[in-house]
Amino acid sequence: MTDSPPTARLAMVTLDCTDAPSSARFWAALLGWTVAHSEDAYAMLTGPDGAPALGFGTLADHVPPSWPDEGGRKQFHFDLAVEDLDTAKARAVELGATVADPQPGETWRVLVDPGGHPFCLTRAENWG
Repeated sequence: MTDSPPTARLAMVTLDCTDAPSSARFWAALLGWTVAHSEDAYAMLTGPDGAPALGFGTLADHVPPSWPDEGGRKQFHFDLAVEDLDTAKARAVELGATVADPQPGETWRVLVDPGGHPFCLTRAENWG
C-alpha cells in the first residue's frame, strides 16, 4: 500500500468469449451473482456490494487460452476460494465446466468454463 490516494477503482473485468449470454449464465450460477444485462454481443453480472462487475463480450473469432500452455503464456484466470474442493468441482462440472488435465496439486483444482477459460478452485483457508 502507498500513502497516496488511489487513482482508480476496479469497476469491471470483461472476458472475451464466443457466447456472452451462455458465459454469463454459467458464471452467475457458479458465483451466485445476478445477470444484470444480457444480449448476443454482451452480458454483465453484478455481485455483492463493492465487488467489481463481470462482463462478457462475444467475439466470433475468439480463441480461448489453452491449459496447460506449452509456452507458459497465460491470459489471466480466476482463483476462487471454496470451502470444499470436491463439492465445488462437482457443482462447476454440473454447470458445464470441464476438469483440466493435468492438475497442479492437492490444494487446487483447475477447470475450464464452457467458453474455454481456465479457472482455479482452492480451499478458502488458503486465503487467510
